[in-house]
Amino acid sequence: MIEITFPDGNKKKYEKGISVAEILKELPQRLQQDALAAKINDKLVDLSFKPTINSTFEIVTFSNSKGEENKEGVDIFRHSTAHLMAEAITELYPYAKLTIGPVVEEGFYYDIDHEPFTPEDLEKIEKKMKEIVDRKTPIVRDEITKKEALELFKDNQYKLEMINELGDAEETISVYKQGKFVDLCRGPHVSHTGKIKSFKLTKMAGAYWRADAKNKQLQRIYGISFPDKKDLRTYLHNLEEAKKRDHREIGKKLDLFSFHDHGKGLPFFHPKGMVIWNELLDFWRVEHKKAGYVEIKTPLILNKTLWEKSGHWDHYKDDMYTLKVDEDDYAIKPMNCPGGMLVYKDKLHSYRELPLRAGEVGLVHRHELSGVLTGLFRVRAFHQDDAHIFMTKEQIKDEVLGVLKLAEKFYEKFGLDFNLELSTRPEGSIGTDEQWELTTNGLKQALEGYGKEFKINEGDGAFYGPKIDLHIKDALGRTWQCGTIQLDMSLPERFDLTYEGQDGQKHRVVMIHRVIYGSMERFMGVLVEHFAGKFPLWLSPVQARIMTVSEKFTEYAEVVKKKFEEAGIRVEIDNRTESVPKKVRDAQIQYIPLMLTVGEKEQDNNTIALRTLKGEVKFGVNVDEFIKIVKENISKRELEFKLE
Repeated sequence: MIEITFPDGNKKKYEKGISVAEILKELPQRLQQDALAAKINDKLVDLSFKPTINSTFEIVTFSNSKGEENKEGVDIFRHSTAHLMAEAITELYPYAKLTIGPVVEEGFYYDIDHEPFTPEDLEKIEKKMKEIVDRKTPIVRDEITKKEALELFKDNQYKLEMINELGDAEETISVYKQGKFVDLCRGPHVSHTGKIKSFKLTKMAGAYWRADAKNKQLQRIYGISFPDKKDLRTYLHNLEEAKKRDHREIGKKLDLFSFHDHGKGLPFFHPKGMVIWNELLDFWRVEHKKAGYVEIKTPLILNKTLWEKSGHWDHYKDDMYTLKVDEDDYAIKPMNCPGGMLVYKDKLHSYRELPLRAGEVGLVHRHELSGVLTGLFRVRAFHQDDAHIFMTKEQIKDEVLGVLKLAEKFYEKFGLDFNLELSTRPEGSIGTDEQWELTTNGLKQALEGYGKEFKINEGDGAFYGPKIDLHIKDALGRTWQCGTIQLDMSLPERFDLTYEGQDGQKHRVVMIHRVIYGSMERFMGVLVEHFAGKFPLWLSPVQARIMTVSEKFTEYAEVVKKKFEEAGIRVEIDNRTESVPKKVRDAQIQYIPLMLTVGEKEQDNNTIALRTLKGEVKFGVNVDEFIKIVKENISKRELEFKLE
């Protein structure tokens, strides 16, 4: 007999040899239907697995009771879909040679040695996949010897290469079979092909074997899958919507920024883009001043000895740009932290000054590989809205809570929700066990005090301390890691940062590194896609456009324009000889929030005709009263503009 312990703590004895699938029959029907695999003693296994010792038991599903995706379940489901696609390919194209088919963030892919596929080929593959799903072919795990594996895959040089990298001849190698199709795999997988009902092959690309240009180019087919057709439809809809919201396309359309070969990964901001940039920066400065921060500025280039002292030279050198100055080694800063340490250390500090909150929107450079550069999302030069908070151990919880509340205030202003993740000590970290325990517990207590659910990522902290990551959620439900709060006792130790306590003695200061935007560039890119270019009034590069019915009303339009400008509203005139509908359409294409038309009636009555980007129309609007409404909306940085 073996004893199985369920997630709720209940225990039950079973005969040895019982499978997970048989245990599952005693659980609720819905859980039986949703089960993809299981965790036995925290190890992922197939439903056919038979535990032989007393074990903890947990079912793995695609999503939890709240509808949130479970990464382990998603990976199992999508990797099973990759095998489904691979089987379809081998049935349709027997001479195709399979290589690898992993799960990735956007779904899954398989690399195949075959001539380039066409869109028509993808349709055939999808059709064949549906046939295989209808067969409900069992997916069976088998353990074979290395010798057997070499014989099984003797006609596939890619599989042979991988097999030869796997252990000794005595060790077994796992393979998965579904009908005649067999593939190398660690697993686990779903129990049969009929589980995979909803999928779509999304795109094709070329890829070199082992990502080495010296090797043969393979054909990569990407796909996505879900247990529910409704979820697939939503995903595909969001994919199309995401294409429409691509910040690179909108940025070009609205003349916000550009990229050039003379500086790959280095964005050029245009006048309209700088309007948004400065509005974001002004908001940052106003709110940080209210929250008790001071602002500093540190140099762009600093001596190698500083980076050695901070630990960045050992942990980050490959991503840093270096240069010689007067025969000395220097580096362009990849982070603002060491400069902030020097500012703090420049004078003695008393406990009465703490916490000391010092912010810096500093330009940093990192040598990102050219293949990963993506618009404003991945660049080589960017501005981090850093702040370093110097404090006592007793102030940790309150200061972390303060940052969380400040971040919430920021994200709410843009209509962004966020999730929290706590990342703990990684391999290769610096600092003592005692320091890591104190800092990790400090962050955990602050999160518990904040009251919002959080997830723990074991071993994913910074090399100098644990961190809280804030993942914002945009209008399409996509998440972006922007804000972070990192608690650090290691750098204060390295830089000998102290304060004079009430006892007159020197004490080691504790420090928080934190950002809210993350980087100005990336956050701006996120906002472009979140708002689809239709920014709130306070962020819009052009807030109002005055359109004349004919050229003879230009003088009145100039009078109205002057009033708006004196009120600090960004406004322009369109007095072209085009029709009003054409002018309105052009303004809508440029996402101008307020479209004001002036003609004879408006000139005679000192009014304007108003149309908003949302399609609201109002005639006979008093100019002075309207300006008051607009000014109030802008001053409050409202998300929506309301006439009343």
